[in-house]
Amino acid sequence: MSDLSSEEEAEETESEETETEDTEDTEDTEAEETEADLGEYDGERNSAGERHGRGKAQLPNGDTYDGEYEHSLRNGQGTYRFKNGAYYIGQYLQNKKHGHGVFFYPDGSKYEGSWVNDQRHGYGEYTYANGDTYAGEWFNHNRRGQGTYVYKDTGSKYVGGWVNGNQEGEAELIHLNHRFRGKFLNGNPVGRGKYVFDIGCEQHGEYIQSAEDKEEEEEEEPSLLAAPKWKATEITKLTLWTPIVKKAPSPSEASPAAAEAAAAAAGEAVEETGGAVDGEETMPTNAVTDETADGRDDEPSPHEVSSEVFSPEKHAEEEDEGSRGEEENKHAQEDQGTASLEDKEDESKEAE
Repeated sequence: MSDLSSEEEAEETESEETETEDTEDTEDTEAEETEADLGEYDGERNSAGERHGRGKAQLPNGDTYDGEYEHSLRNGQGTYRFKNGAYYIGQYLQNKKHGHGVFFYPDGSKYEGSWVNDQRHGYGEYTYANGDTYAGEWFNHNRRGQGTYVYKDTGSKYVGGWVNGNQEGEAELIHLNHRFRGKFLNGNPVGRGKYVFDIGCEQHGEYIQSAEDKEEEEEEEPSLLAAPKWKATEITKLTLWTPIVKKAPSPSEASPAAAEAAAAAAGEAVEETGGAVDGEETMPTNAVTDETADGRDDEPSPHEVSSEVFSPEKHAEEEDEGSRGEEENKHAQEDQGTASLEDKEDESKEAE
């Protein structure tokens, strides 16, 4: 990661412009409506003939005012339009912009906020001609206090302190994919700070003035001095937390003790289920369920019925064996009967 410099900050601060000279002159050229030169007026008056109440005035310099008066002075809510196109809509106090008001400048910029004695003072929002915006505190027409400046071209924004219209104090300069946190002086970052990147790391360092810049400091004006340079010291990463999921060990990875425990558990399961001893497999006692007897449609599939029970070939062989056994017994009995008759005939012959 390469070191960063303040060039991007310097480029952006160049676009920070307060009102132009024409704009400043515009605010200071509101005509004083004195009794010596009142111009044209159409409105309410008091018993002394003074402009008092609601009225419209066409001033000698070409400006116009439509609003409230008190003793011939603009006082209360009103609209003042300048001949160059600028105009102010807001509150007045003794011919001065005082209170809340909106000023539209000739260059297209606009300020909306608090006014005190014709000065931007308090909280206000300024939209500049180039599209930049500032929302924050003001003091005697200048940005002072805490405020946020947004650069339209880059989308970057400065959030922090201001003094006499310049960036000064603790602040944060936020860019598209990173930000700088540190201190500013006269619109430039100074001293220690850090860059925070969206990818999850921080670059710590310090803005310093180079030796050449210090030598030229006496010859050049402070506003023309080169911006300080960034010197990185360390980079830190943010550690992302990742949950750890434990996996069950495979049989090959299991320890001997675990294997013995598994074998013992298997043996107990065999005893409880009345399994065969010495590895003999037990056959199911009932191969056919009672579902067929009830006439149900969901009959068991053929592979669920024992082939030994319903094998027609085996049944035929058993019948053949039975018939052959009966015939053999019958022949044996006949042979025995024949033999006994022959014995009796021999005995009778001997007796004679």
